Amino acid sequence: MKHPRDFFKPLAAGAPQPIRELPVRPERMIHFFPPHVEKIRARVPDMAKQVDVILGNLEDAIPADAKEAARAGFIEVARATDFGDTALWTRVNALNSPWVLNDFTEIIAAVGNKLDVVLVPKVEGPWDIHFVDQLLALLEAKYEVQKPILIHALLETAQGVKNVEEIANASPRMHGMSLGPADLAASRRMKTTRVGGGHPFYGVLADPGEGDAPRSFFQQDLWHYTVAKMVDACVSAGIGPFYGPFGDIKDEAGCEAQFRNAFLLGCVGAWSLAPNQIAIAKRVFSPDPAEVAFAKRILEAMPDGSGVAMLDGKMQDDATWKQAKVIVDLARLVARKDPELAARYGF
Repeated sequence: MKHPRDFFKPLAAGAPQPIRELPVRPERMIHFFPPHVEKIRARVPDMAKQVDVILGNLEDAIPADAKEAARAGFIEVARATDFGDTALWTRVNALNSPWVLNDFTEIIAAVGNKLDVVLVPKVEGPWDIHFVDQLLALLEAKYEVQKPILIHALLETAQGVKNVEEIANASPRMHGMSLGPADLAASRRMKTTRVGGGHPFYGVLADPGEGDAPRSFFQQDLWHYTVAKMVDACVSAGIGPFYGPFGDIKDEAGCEAQFRNAFLLGCVGAWSLAPNQIAIAKRVFSPDPAEVAFAKRILEAMPDGSGVAMLDGKMQDDATWKQAKVIVDLARLVARKDPELAARYGF
């Protein structure tokens, strides 16, 4: 185990100093695009203005014969685009794939100073993070990258879920984690082919009534345990938990329900796979203006967070003050990115 004094030392001579605090920015949606498709690359400058994070995908959903084109396309669009305050990410190929080494070396050589985060798929333990950490440090030093490129782990195997706390604390580069429900379902041998969301057969049956009265069936959330476990690991390590993909693009109501569950459990954002999911993520992961207004009243009634206050007949104390601060701090972040919401929040 690395000694605490060495945790924040660079892993290569000439690499930038590891960060001690994550950048503070809204990350309500991580919007994926396939960089090998020219007509979609052409839309990236406009897409970047609408989202908090834009991610060039190199892994799943990119055909094997398009992997190199996707990497080249990502480099092309990263070089050509001014992303402003929108974060630029890429999802590299799996660490055991024949493409991943070139993903790292070519992208960092070309656009290392524009890249904010690398999303690493199928992370199974801290050893995967340590490998990527060292590789990034060597490449940053070689190509004179000025700030550390952060790591976001994709949680999509049973072993990864088992080791989630060790993964969260594996490196000062750790940015956060996303749930990958499709691969995780396969790894666990779950009996579903859905990408996120619920399943009509996963639920509880109400107790029998009198006679032959029909019994109500209540569908449950397949992902509740895993999301909650991921949130605890991330928050305790000071990094961000995210819900991943919702694969049924046309089911906007189902997507919103799944995103909202994740938001209420503590996730800070989710993936958007199509333009209609951008609006859903923005709506769900932005605090409700009415909640923000009430939270501001709590903070105003208890400026230092101590004591007790009564608001609308409800007792407020230091615990509710902390809850209110979470909501108001998030609203302030969102307001920087979204002038319309800033006005509704009164900032």
